[in-house]
Amino acid sequence: MYRSFKQEIVSDAVPPAAGPSSSGCRAGDFYYYSGLLGLKPDGTTYGASAAEQAWQALGNLLQLLAVGNLDASHVVKTTVFLTDLADLAAVDEVYAQFFTPPLPTRSTVQVAALPMDLKVGFEAVAWYHM
Repeated sequence: MYRSFKQEIVSDAVPPAAGPSSSGCRAGDFYYYSGLLGLKPDGTTYGASAAEQAWQALGNLLQLLAVGNLDASHVVKTTVFLTDLADLAAVDEVYAQFFTPPLPTRSTVQVAALPMDLKVGFEAVAWYHM
């Protein structure tokens, strides 16, 4: 019998992914998270600033990590999507409150737009060997 090698990760504390995608997916010892935005569980925007939205988006990541009994220390790679790189310093202040050394590797890119006119979004990869 065929058994899927991947499992979807969901939490009622995080808004569902938009469109035909998942907010999180586990494949073996790796956990992939995307579409992490500054949205409250009901799907409404949290805050107007990039820093406020980063706080909520990273809080959503923590909720999804907890589903797999993980925490921020398991995150090995992140990607930050900003609509304005001028917001990077403010987002970095928030980011530093979620991650401690050894820090995950990170890419930061400026994008033309994010859903719902949000200012920041994240992706993350976590690893957990049982």
